[in-house]
Amino acid sequence: MSCKGICVKYRAKKPSREGSRYASGQKRCQICDIFIDYPSLFCPCCGYRMRTRPRNRKWYRKMLERLEMQKKKAEPIAF
Repeated sequence: MSCKGICVKYRAKKPSREGSRYASGQKRCQICDIFIDYPSLFCPCCGYRMRTRPRNRKWYRKMLERLEMQKKKAEPIAF
């Protein structure tokens, strides 16, 4: 299959400096070569499975660290 151009309307904008695309919930279609903000794991355009995590180990670790920091901030303080 190939890109049909449907994915363009789901194109995701780059998040702020502090957040990464994957940590903010965006997914990347390798066939269409864009980041998409779509609820399914499969591209609405070509039907291929989208990436939900970075491939590079360095960026994957940074993403995990940011997610852990967000979880710690969201946890209520127990007395």
